[in-house]
Amino acid sequence: MRNLRMIEASTACALGALIMTPALAAEPAMEGHISIVPSEVKWTEAPSIGPGAKLAVLEGDLKQAAPFTMRIKLPPNFKIPAHTHPVFERVTVLSGTLHLGIGETFDRAKARAYPAGGVTMMPAGMPMFAYTTSKETVIQIHGTGPWGISYLNPAEDPRKK
Repeated sequence: MRNLRMIEASTACALGALIMTPALAAEPAMEGHISIVPSEVKWTEAPSIGPGAKLAVLEGDLKQAAPFTMRIKLPPNFKIPAHTHPVFERVTVLSGTLHLGIGETFDRAKARAYPAGGVTMMPAGMPMFAYTTSKETVIQIHGTGPWGISYLNPAEDPRKK
């Protein structure tokens, strides 16, 4: 019981450090509380992922060494070339199916399908690639920043096209 209280106290401290974004709250919030329903998610273009991809930051600042939660919306038949991230990532598929492979080259035969509810976690620096098929796919990623994406083949970086 004592450990549970310590965990609750540390969680409360961590949550108290969050910055509340009033535009995201549907109700008056207690300090540190973030409350978002789907209609309040603010999607923006995600040029680092590729044309047609959308991103929504739900918590934190992706450029800071702090906790973050974001969602990425990928259109049907979308490909993310082999890349790495500088931080440990926890990915949950919210809708659709994410096909994710581990490795330095894009190879559909080496990808695993993660349907809605699927979860995968990758350490910093692990090379990976992903794609979608016929359905739009939404994933949620959380970790501790700063977040970024580095393509193994610079010619495949969508920011350079």
